Amino acid sequence: MSLLGRIVSDFCDIVLCSVTSHLHTCPLQAVKDCIWLFEQEQALGFSSVSTNIRMTVIKLKSGGLWIHAPIAPTKECIQLVKELGAPVEYIVLPTFAYEHKIFVGPFSRKFPRAQIWVAPRQWSWPLNLPLEFFGIFRAKTLKDEDLSTPWADEIEQKVLSSPEVGIGPYVEVAFFHKRSKTLLVTDAVIFVPRQPPECISKESLLASAKNGLAVKILSKGKEVPEEPVIDNKMNRQKGWERMVLQILFLGPSNLLEPTASFAQMSQKLIVSPIVKTLVFSKVPEKVRDWIDRIARDWRFRRIIPAHFAAPISASRSDFLAAFGFLDDLLGERYVTRPSLSLLFTSIMGKAASYFPPDDMRTLSSLDEFLVSVGAVKKTVSGRKR
Repeated sequence: MSLLGRIVSDFCDIVLCSVTSHLHTCPLQAVKDCIWLFEQEQALGFSSVSTNIRMTVIKLKSGGLWIHAPIAPTKECIQLVKELGAPVEYIVLPTFAYEHKIFVGPFSRKFPRAQIWVAPRQWSWPLNLPLEFFGIFRAKTLKDEDLSTPWADEIEQKVLSSPEVGIGPYVEVAFFHKRSKTLLVTDAVIFVPRQPPECISKESLLASAKNGLAVKILSKGKEVPEEPVIDNKMNRQKGWERMVLQILFLGPSNLLEPTASFAQMSQKLIVSPIVKTLVFSKVPEKVRDWIDRIARDWRFRRIIPAHFAAPISASRSDFLAAFGFLDDLLGERYVTRPSLSLLFTSIMGKAASYFPPDDMRTLSSLDEFLVSVGAVKKTVSGRKR
């Protein structure tokens, strides 16, 4: 490791420790003696909005641990991992996304014997920063359907790498743990739970429940009362619903009364409106190829994403249905699935990917603006206009 690299990594560790030391880590055993989930609150930095960020740990046949998308290595988090009583063998960064990348270096230094594997084409916007800037050294690159990885007989992988999106690539690696029939993704699909995740603090929920500036702007012109927020179940729920709508839509139509829109977006497997609009709709052919290969080759019965609810009981049909919007973009010429499966997925997909038009207005306007200034690219049937 170079002297500059050591200085940068040490500085990053100090900053992260000071910023994340207050975070509480919530553990959950997803599959008995096999898969564990660890969650922390992730503040998004606008309008008191938070969500959960998840790390998944799988115990391999060797007895060692395979860690997917590490979270902040607080003392509590590291102690919980050590309580599993097994050595950390592999640390995997499955995406290019900053919020997951930033913890890999500090986390790996808690387990210096572990190998680090990262998704290809790591890139950071607005600056193209090298991995060493994040304190990630001697990392190996994850490759599509690579059978030479040390875990290949237990965990398979498929890479979605799309350089055409605009300001940067979209890269995500999906994994399939064969023994437990579990699909691991990062941001490809989500399942919004009706109740807020345990790791999101009461203070964050109540802050979101206050009628602040965002609520006044996004209230459909209705009078917004200024009243103190009492700590009760109803206000915590209101705070969670407002958080979700802002995360999914950036500018939903009605934060004052979020329940109706929240009900349409929760309790089902979906592609996030932001990811769908700004990423997947730009490169539908690549996304279709990726999800079709996942559904064709892997007979999973549960999905673990890096945000919102998990584990999710879901089949290949549920997964394909969440991407039903791709059929409208690509048309019948791109059909690769059996007709009955296509019909079911198309019908279910339209329901699964339906987003309230009023809530989509801000996101659609943002997309149109980014296209007009050339920041992102417009696609038609998978081809650039």
